[in-house]
Amino acid sequence: MLGSGWIEGATYDDSQAYVLDVTSGATLLSIPFGHSVDALTMVLGEFRELSALIENLRPEVTNVASGTVAAKTAEDQSAVTGVLESGAVAAMHFRGGTSRATAFFHWEINGTDGDLVVKADQAQWWYGGPRLYDARGRDGALTELPVPARYQRSLTQWTERCAEPAYNVAHEYALVRDQITGSLGPAEDGLPDFRHAVRRHATLERVREAARANRKVTLAEQGA
Repeated sequence: MLGSGWIEGATYDDSQAYVLDVTSGATLLSIPFGHSVDALTMVLGEFRELSALIENLRPEVTNVASGTVAAKTAEDQSAVTGVLESGAVAAMHFRGGTSRATAFFHWEINGTDGDLVVKADQAQWWYGGPRLYDARGRDGALTELPVPARYQRSLTQWTERCAEPAYNVAHEYALVRDQITGSLGPAEDGLPDFRHAVRRHATLERVREAARANRKVTLAEQGA
């Protein structure tokens, strides 16, 4: 899984100034990486073990309007590799800013029977509009897969607006409504709750701890 964070690039505007401070809680790790690792673990399972690197390679960034140079303490590189509970190997790398090479988001799953690829044209891919491709058996190329209508639920009248940020929020509200009215079970279709949030934040803390441990090893080796 490879992604561009949009935030934490070489430049920023006034609306993004708060993300420069690592103590704000709005960082590359907590936002684009956090949403993406949530998707990965919901689809493929939790990490059994992992290692991580978190780096701030741009300690100074430039305001696009004023040209003012500001200090940045938030990370602009988050890289995690590990083994999932299934035994599969996973690798994630999120970079600040944007990339001309892989656009914003690329997720490749290589399985026994074929390959799946998810792509998106925006860093906040969870807002809507990701595209899914697959190839199986002797297929020589990927083919785009349509999203089944059942995933739209009662929001089918707004399908043409599925790439808008508000659609994502509306979809979650629709799931909550269906659960309250009894038409959706408590553990169905990945409807998040506080327990899910705690589990995912625990994952992010594991990543931070692994990154700190990795840095300690590196410093020890240099000292030796």
